[in-house]
Amino acid sequence: MRDIAVLLGGISAEREVSLATGAQVVAALAEAGFAPRAIDVTADLGALVAALTQPRPDVVFNALHGRFGEDGCVQGVLDWLGLPYTHSGVRASALAMDKVAAKTLFSAAGLPVARHREVTAPELEADDPLPRPYVVKPVNEGSSVGVAILREGDNRRAEIARGWGHGRIIAEEFIPGRELTVAVMGDRALTVTEIGTHLAFYDYEAKYADGGSRHTLPAAVHPAVARQAMEVALAAHRTLGCRGVSRADFRYDDTAGEPGRLVLLEVNTQPGMTRTSLLPEQAAHCGIAFPALCRWLVEEAAYGT
Repeated sequence: MRDIAVLLGGISAEREVSLATGAQVVAALAEAGFAPRAIDVTADLGALVAALTQPRPDVVFNALHGRFGEDGCVQGVLDWLGLPYTHSGVRASALAMDKVAAKTLFSAAGLPVARHREVTAPELEADDPLPRPYVVKPVNEGSSVGVAILREGDNRRAEIARGWGHGRIIAEEFIPGRELTVAVMGDRALTVTEIGTHLAFYDYEAKYADGGSRHTLPAAVHPAVARQAMEVALAAHRTLGCRGVSRADFRYDDTAGEPGRLVLLEVNTQPGMTRTSLLPEQAAHCGIAFPALCRWLVEEAAYGT
């Protein structure tokens, strides 16, 4: 029975999400025949290193989300310790978490991205960086933390800029239409999910509150768009150098009819891993039960970039 250290919690805005992910991963790994132990990651790096060396696990399951856990930082610690771990390595994690860097690579690879630019808070306070409607979001956060849509007549721009507390800012063209996502497992895109919500957009509440969103899989979209989404998700996974699993998020503008315009928003290298999260839902749709998915991630664990 292999000893698996499951990293959960963390110090980002997504701590509660990670705690939920980690708890279900621990249960699934035990069901799959492993000996998992949860390590609640805090700002005490020395405590983390001690927990990973006394005793030393066979594999680390990274169930962290957001800064430190998803951006290459904890991956660097695990590389330094010489421990194999699940999900992407330092380089892919850091690139995917930096929305500006990732979009630059996606554009160079010919993948469809929205018009965007990085701005400072004073620049945002002074003027619109793009024609409205547009989206402002942190460059280095996930789970829609800090995201706002500015439409015609909305006078919140200066207020948002003055109160900004999420680091670097990216402004991005708003794409109307539908929210799609595709999970990638190794060299395979699983399926296309459409995410619906009764809220203004797919924000933090929509993602994690009870009844905040509904998932339809496979998504009821034009077959050519479904194929394109799966092809782009796999290409984005490879462009960033991801390993294990990832999830590509899209906007699909079908407001003028189908097939419409598909736009890649970002790639998540640490997708949510509760049994009802998007990745496990897609895996289950493809006949891969949650314990089997967790086992596969452990078996694919590696270290180094």
